[in-house]
Amino acid sequence: MRRAILPGSFDPPTLGHINIIERTAALFDELHVIVADNIEKKSLFTPEERIELLKASLPNADNIVYAIHSGLTVDYAKEHGISVMVRGVRGAGDFSYELEMAMTNKTLYPELEVLFLPTDSRYFLVRSSKIKELAAFGADFSSMVTEPVRKAIEERFPQVRR
Repeated sequence: MRRAILPGSFDPPTLGHINIIERTAALFDELHVIVADNIEKKSLFTPEERIELLKASLPNADNIVYAIHSGLTVDYAKEHGISVMVRGVRGAGDFSYELEMAMTNKTLYPELEVLFLPTDSRYFLVRSSKIKELAAFGADFSSMVTEPVRKAIEERFPQVRR
């Protein structure tokens, strides 16, 4: 069985995340989407809420396993016998950071292969942090997220205008 892991914070899930998840799920028999639970980060949604938003955004994805993990992603991969990690990248800045992380992860788990999947050009400028900023200022961000995510964000930011 071809299995992969795709970790991220997904706070909130964006159309860019959904695109990378869908494309990766099409390549593997089983994809583990790991929602990072970083208590040091101030998140808009709890890890459980993020998983529910991902599931609502990907209702027909039957080969995806969702999990919350607060430790090193390589530890999750080792525990579940997964030797492929996929990372979405938007540009040179993302790639530089991800390459360093890949080298660190390879040191910790030599059997791990890291694949970089470039974002679809439509989502090049879509970032979770930008969506939260737009929502906080009441701006329309609806073209960057799925309908379930839009509704959830608007519940947190009632000042959003569309």
